[in-house]
Amino acid sequence: MFENKAVMITGGSSGIGLAIARAFADRGARVVIGSRRPEAVEQAIQQIQGQHPVRGRAVDVADRDSAKTFIDFGLDQLGRLDILVLAAGINIRNRSMASMTPEEWDQVLGINATGAYNCLHASLPTMKAQADGIIFNISSVAGKRAIALGGVAYAASKFAMTALGTTVANEVAPDGIRVVNIYPGEVNTPILDNRPVAITEEHRQRILQPEDVASLVLSLAQLPKHVHVPEVVIKPLSQAWY
Repeated sequence: MFENKAVMITGGSSGIGLAIARAFADRGARVVIGSRRPEAVEQAIQQIQGQHPVRGRAVDVADRDSAKTFIDFGLDQLGRLDILVLAAGINIRNRSMASMTPEEWDQVLGINATGAYNCLHASLPTMKAQADGIIFNISSVAGKRAIALGGVAYAASKFAMTALGTTVANEVAPDGIRVVNIYPGEVNTPILDNRPVAITEEHRQRILQPEDVASLVLSLAQLPKHVHVPEVVIKPLSQAWY
């Protein structure tokens, strides 16, 4: 199904992004990953075993030039872009309005929200020229329900990603491009290390694993091109949904 498909993934060196990169590579796709730290990119490349060598480079998605350079690099390596996964994201330990700094707000909004915009801006012209492509916008349940667990900046950034993905999906549908907003609940990724209160290993094991989200992405990517799933919530059974 994904033999020789061209896939680019931001946030591809850990967590959800790494799991998605592995899943596509395992199924014959040609994969390019990006992440902020060059050493993390290299380590991830060594971990992913696929039919084709995985390529990657450092990218700061919050920087427009860096995001464009990453997309251009991927296009140079792959020749086209079939699937784009926007999985780069962060959260901070100080999550209330009273405790976080303006600089922390800027950091979270810059990477999560503006980072998604920068990558869309750089990649959509190629997909429009192809009249084909699917984009997975990894938001969060915090982009559907603003709760204290995610915090002020994180929820605001994820609501922005939700609105961005929804409006762009409607705009580019006539071009044959699908944008899918995915809203994971709690996932066992390194972002949990920034929780204000540390969680137990037992808690980590009963919530979603990155591979669960990767399985969902692969399932959606296999749908016929005329089928568009605008958004999906995926959460652990143990997490309430209101």
